[in-house]
Amino acid sequence: MSDYLVKAIGFEGKVRAYAIKSTNMVGEAVRRHETWPTASAALGRAMTGATMMGAMLKGEEKLTVKIEGGGPIGPIIVDSNAKGETRGYVANPKVDFELNQHGKLDVARAVGKDGLLAVVKDLGMRDHFTGSVPLISGELGEDFTYYFASSEQTPSSVGVGVLVNPDMSILAAGGFIIQLMPGADDETIDFIEKRLSTLPPVSKLIEAGMPPEELLLALLGDDHVKIIDKMDVTFKCNCSKERIARALISLGKEELSDIIEKDGQAETECHFCNEKYMFTKAELQELREDSN
Repeated sequence: MSDYLVKAIGFEGKVRAYAIKSTNMVGEAVRRHETWPTASAALGRAMTGATMMGAMLKGEEKLTVKIEGGGPIGPIIVDSNAKGETRGYVANPKVDFELNQHGKLDVARAVGKDGLLAVVKDLGMRDHFTGSVPLISGELGEDFTYYFASSEQTPSSVGVGVLVNPDMSILAAGGFIIQLMPGADDETIDFIEKRLSTLPPVSKLIEAGMPPEELLLALLGDDHVKIIDKMDVTFKCNCSKERIARALISLGKEELSDIIEKDGQAETECHFCNEKYMFTKAELQELREDSN
């Protein structure tokens, strides 16, 4: 089954909700970066959360999430947009630990807690919107929750989960965001809090085959949810040989001449998707002619 995301409103507009199945998207990132299990869980949680945040945007708007907690995994960088297209990477993909005291992958240890979760939104204006908050757990679900409450003043609950197979492929990935809108009353809040406290981990629900729509019903109750949109989500990188060529041109004639003389060719690799691009000596000479 392909990955997708649903948007919903609940309790007559007092609640906004998102749920996502991101198993294939995360699996593609893990395959490309050859991440080890704990790193896979951290990257997958970050990509899942960022994709739901991207779904809150419109048109050509996009965002970047950077998580840097001082842990051995290093920074996690994820780009997403309003079309459900997401890409991401971790600085050190070869990180794995024993399970934590709860029997889960120890994402907090890999990410660390001494740092920030930062979000940069490109809304098509001259200046980008930037918000950041200190990491409070390194588990990422709680950190996204704190970001919404602190940086965007929107009381929210964020759940993100990733299960990894013994062969290090992705078994299940997904998540949800529940947000309270102005006018949400105490009765609604109490109802949702009770539901959240009794819900199994989101990754377990996805592993059991629960689609995003049913996840929202489990969270908010059958009588309180109205699905308003559904969209596919996918791993997609916008790199290309043409983009890399423009970057090489920007180096200038002198530096390109140095590369031609010393190496005779150039190979570059995209951080986000690990795609490699080779430029021959003739191609570099042509780019040198186009540079200033």
